[in-house]
This record gives sequence, structure tokens and C-alpha cells, in this order.
Amino acid sequence: MINKINKLPKSDFIKFFANIFESSKFIAEELYEKKDPSFNDFDSLSQNILGIFDNTTKEQKLKILCSHPDLANKTKISSLTPDSKKEQQSVGLDSCSEEEYNEFKKLNNAYKKKFNFPFILAIKGKNKNEILKNFRKRVSSDLEIEFAEAVKQVKQIAILRLEELKNKDF
Repeated sequence: MINKINKLPKSDFIKFFANIFESSKFIAEELYEKKDPSFNDFDSLSQNILGIFDNTTKEQKLKILCSHPDLANKTKISSLTPDSKKEQQSVGLDSCSEEEYNEFKKLNNAYKKKFNFPFILAIKGKNKNEILKNFRKRVSSDLEIEFAEAVKQVKQIAILRLEELKNKDF
């Protein structure tokens, strides 16, 4: 697989990796520049893309955080990136009860008002109750702790997305 990735034209390479970090094409562009001339294996590529994220500024990290969608926002499900849509559907966030949608809406609004970025959680393998429990807890956190947690969660989402790509039939 790594040989096929290394042979991708720049535009296809960037498109392939642009959503590892939600809507962050600039990270994929930098990753492409680091492949000179190629990556030895997928793990090396993965470490490079995670390193690029780690080395972004706080402002760039905030921009990436803000590009993440609200969880279980039924009015915006159709506008999610394919990755986010699949992740939210996999845990049933596209089929919440009216009560659950209302709680998510209330929590999303309170969280964004307090922190100025959306609640982010690597939801794969979790259920709605676990997600809501985590959401209720984290909305009371302080900004510095929550920013660090959101960054940690973004990295976990990226790792999960990379694992999916690694196992994808190219």
C-alpha cells in the first residue's frame, strides 16, 4: 500500500490525507513535502502527519478544533464530511430520540459558548450514553484543561482515521 501512496500525484495525495485532521488540507500538503522521495512504511507516514499536527501553532490547532462538527446536530448531518458522518452514524448519533437531540443541542451550545470551539471526542466504539456522560463532565472543565483534552481527542480521531486508511484496499 505504501508504494501506491508514494506514487500518488500531489493533488491525489493531498485529497487522500486532507481529512485526517478535519478539513485540514494544509497538514496534508506539508505531509506531501516531507515524503521526499517517499515514506518507508505507513507507520512512518502516520508519525509524520501526527508530528505536523503537534508542531502547529495554538492558533492553527484552534482552527482545526473549530472545523469539527457538533455531535448529533440533526440540522447539519447532511453537511458533515464523509468521515464525520460515518463516525457519527456508527454510534447512532444520526438517530437520536428527540430528547437526546435536545440534550446534545443544549450541551453543544453551552460548550461552544464557554470554550469557543466545539466539543470533540473520539466516539468510535462508544455509545450515546458514554458520549453524553463525557460531554456533561467536560462542559464544566476549565479552558486550559479542555483545550488540551480537545487536542488529545483530535489526535485520537486522526489515529483512528489513519488506521482505517491503513486497512483500506487501495
